[in-house]
Amino acid sequence: MAISNPGGLLNSVPAPKQQALASNYLDFTASDVNWSQQYLPDLMEKEAEVFGPRTISGFLSKIGAEEAMTSDQVIWSEQGRLHLSYKGKVASTTGGLDSTSTIEIQSDIDGAVSDTTNGISGSGAATGSFKHGIRVNDTLIVADATNGVVKGIVIKVAEDVISFAPYGANTLTGTTSNLATTVLVYGSEFGKAKAYTNEAGTTTNNESRGANEPSFKTFTNKPIILKDYYEVSGSDTSRIGWVEITGEEGQSGYLWYLKAESDTRARFNDYLEMSMLEGEKAGTSLADNSIAVGQGGQPTGTEGLFAAIESRGNITTGVTGVNAATDLAEFDAILAEFDSQGAIEENMLFVNRATSLAFDDMLASMNSYGAGGTSYGVFENDEDMALNLGFSGFRRGSYDFYKSDFRYLNDKATRGGINAAAGANAIRGVIVPAGTSTVYDQQLGKNLKRPFLHVRYRASQTDDRRMKTWTTGSVGAATSALDAMQIHFLSERCLITQGANNFMLMK
Repeated sequence: MAISNPGGLLNSVPAPKQQALASNYLDFTASDVNWSQQYLPDLMEKEAEVFGPRTISGFLSKIGAEEAMTSDQVIWSEQGRLHLSYKGKVASTTGGLDSTSTIEIQSDIDGAVSDTTNGISGSGAATGSFKHGIRVNDTLIVADATNGVVKGIVIKVAEDVISFAPYGANTLTGTTSNLATTVLVYGSEFGKAKAYTNEAGTTTNNESRGANEPSFKTFTNKPIILKDYYEVSGSDTSRIGWVEITGEEGQSGYLWYLKAESDTRARFNDYLEMSMLEGEKAGTSLADNSIAVGQGGQPTGTEGLFAAIESRGNITTGVTGVNAATDLAEFDAILAEFDSQGAIEENMLFVNRATSLAFDDMLASMNSYGAGGTSYGVFENDEDMALNLGFSGFRRGSYDFYKSDFRYLNDKATRGGINAAAGANAIRGVIVPAGTSTVYDQQLGKNLKRPFLHVRYRASQTDDRRMKTWTTGSVGAATSALDAMQIHFLSERCLITQGANNFMLMK
């Protein structure tokens, strides 16, 4: 095919695709084409990705799951601890091998307070309520800084106060302050041919002394509705300017006004994830009925990941990059806390850049070549191999950790900018268990295994609100008299954080 440009017309018949056709050929050597046309602006059609991948979505899809729901809230229960362990104080003691001491049980081992009659209201213990399960003839280990470790048996129980008799020569010789004493039930002892008694030394035998019910905690969360839309006027839809664009997931192609729509969609997808991370439940300040939002309706909020960990999980200020030895000791303290919570072995580390480098330096200091030289490679110790100063996974104690940079915590336009201004309140990372937890679903009435993190979205047979999109206006869909096209986005969802005691927030 010969290529020519009759009449020297400039792109008189533009092609809808980038194709080498006679109709859109521009001949700069033609005699009837002005020489100044060689100075036409050089159009670089491909957008420069000056901010890299701009979207932050994908965190929850890596470590969680999504499930549909039909209700207006989610209720789930989490197992309590199996063993009976409490905090309290030694209230009185008379000394001597045959004497008895009284111990006030003030909270469970996790800080839930039994009541406000034992003098610890406002003492700093966690809010909540429980009823201890210590009974007559239980054998206990009592430990505190004043008395050391003493083992004995329970001879009387009067609500939160128990009478304790030691077995050996070690006795409780000093009283302690609130919550200073730890009490653990490790067994029981009964005499021959004896039934249960309410108090040692009595002649009344009972068939029962009361059974301990399994403890559990119930939590709730409610979905929120997120909405947005993109609009282009009917006149602007006629302007087709071909620009090669690159989407957030690596796809490319030639779009016109839908380029702006794709940005709106990508931003909305990020909002879906950011709301699940940053969400907060509405407090009393939003309970006033005079407060309205948008077209009406009261904001209820939703509990996001960070709020759930701060409320029910663990927080550390360690591993800040001060020096490798200090960071390692602080990281071991994190492991000790995980041990106390019975955490699972595999965990994901999602951290910002500074914390990621602090981990790299901490782990590099453990290298045998760290003090006297550089270790090349991993297995062959070849100096021609590229030097890798980063770590993506490691094992410490009985725990495996997989480290990943969390773009959301680095990007200046997202949490990175907030962290720069937040000072000590900045969120540097989060440690998330990798695996599933067993919970009781009250709607289904049975135990289910689910990821520790999963998103619940509203759905029915007629409407799926996971990520709903529709078009209105007079352009395309022609649903109204509006001289524009509107592309709407909507989602209704909430995040379920199960077993928050297995999570760690790094601040």
